[in-house]
Amino acid sequence: MLDRIIKIDKELLVFLNNLGNEHWDSFWLFITNQFNWAPVFLLVLFLIVKSFGWKRGGIIILSMIILVAFSDQFANFIKNSTERLRPNNDPEINQRLRTLIRPGSFSFMSGHATTSTFFTVYTILLLRRKYKYIYLLLLFPLLFSYSRIYLGVHFPLDIIMGITVGTILGNLYFLLYKKIDKTYFT
Repeated sequence: MLDRIIKIDKELLVFLNNLGNEHWDSFWLFITNQFNWAPVFLLVLFLIVKSFGWKRGGIIILSMIILVAFSDQFANFIKNSTERLRPNNDPEINQRLRTLIRPGSFSFMSGHATTSTFFTVYTILLLRRKYKYIYLLLLFPLLFSYSRIYLGVHFPLDIIMGITVGTILGNLYFLLYKKIDKTYFT
């Protein structure tokens, strides 16, 4: 059963990855670079300070820095525990892929998908009552995650699991925030 799922995962990646073409390559290379998302991060920081003030907002921002560090290390722990080869290093399919970058680390689960979803879910839960368009932030993890498939460096299951784990962690982190906030700020 697991072998069948992995085979489907590989074939789906090859299909999705080969939908790409040269005209879109620079766009997806731009999307996959987290530093290019700095305007979104700055907007989130601004909205947090505007909504919660400097003291409370500063604590929330600090919690977001911890969130990103934890998420990144957690994803690396899972990657190093499972040791699934990245598609660009998988001899079974790497010749069938359009690969624009060649990371050497392991694949499962996507740190891009996990961390961006974790950050976004937590941000939306924090700000959803204050800004009705905050849900547009979901475009960030969706585009950021898909870029990894386009570039041939993650399988769809890596992305799906990263988004799932990021969603769960974002909700749990928000519950922890509410408990701490209620204890110390109300």
